[in-house]
Amino acid sequence: MPRLVVVLLVALVAAAPAAASERHPTLAELEGEIMCPQCHEPLNMSDSAIARRIEAYIQRRIDQGATKTQIKDELVQQFGPQILADPPRRGFDLVAWLLPLVGAGAALLAIGLAARHWTRVRGGPPDVPLDPDLESRVDEALARYES
Repeated sequence: MPRLVVVLLVALVAAAPAAASERHPTLAELEGEIMCPQCHEPLNMSDSAIARRIEAYIQRRIDQGATKTQIKDELVQQFGPQILADPPRRGFDLVAWLLPLVGAGAALLAIGLAARHWTRVRGGPPDVPLDPDLESRVDEALARYES
């Protein structure tokens, strides 16, 4: 029982900053999560006029006490889901999250199967007989090596 209490306490302590960030976001925090609709870069990397206007809007909404989710929802309503740096993890946008993982898994599987195939021992030596001259030179070299 005491172990469960410790785990719950640690979970609450870890969740506190996330909850505070949701209720009291900062402009710096949101700048990396919102994309510029003109240059398609995060706001903190964009110098476009629209990026500066969006930053001013975000700061105004933060000053009014809006939460991070409210601000993001308002921007999505105005500009569409492409305004978010991370696409939502639902519906068709879920493909943007799953496709790289599935592709990486398929690539690892293909590499593993190819490596297994390449390293498999093939039958015995080839059935092609050696040239008699070559065979005698190999025998002589082996005889010198063995002595």
